[in-house]
Amino acid sequence: QVQLVESGGGLVQEGGSLRLSCAASGRTASVYAMGWFRQAPGKERGFVAAITWNTDIFYSDAVKGRFLISRDNAKNTMYLQMNSLKPEDTAVYYCAAVEYSGGSYNLQRRSVYPYWGQGTQVTVSS
Repeated sequence: QVQLVESGGGLVQEGGSLRLSCAASGRTASVYAMGWFRQAPGKERGFVAAITWNTDIFYSDAVKGRFLISRDNAKNTMYLQMNSLKPEDTAVYYCAAVEYSGGSYNLQRRSVYPYWGQGTQVTVSS
């Protein structure tokens, strides 16, 4: 089992920045990849970014060039640096993790990830 706890959300003005953190505990040595997803009111939870154990990185088109995903393996923590924030970035942000069990993974799919955090609210005002 892997437990995930997000932090760092809040209220920020358009054009501002926030950094989210996701602290992992439990069977962290087996984690293959971690990702960020977000869900706005009335919308489905969608992919934001993902990072693998060998630091392959993926971004959604909506955040590419503005957000930066990283991880500190020594601290078992993943980060999402969000810059140039827009009102449409307003959502609950969730971190997720998947352990390696062979095969390939489409890290943009929610169903790939068995472990999820509780979410942290990000609100961008115009």
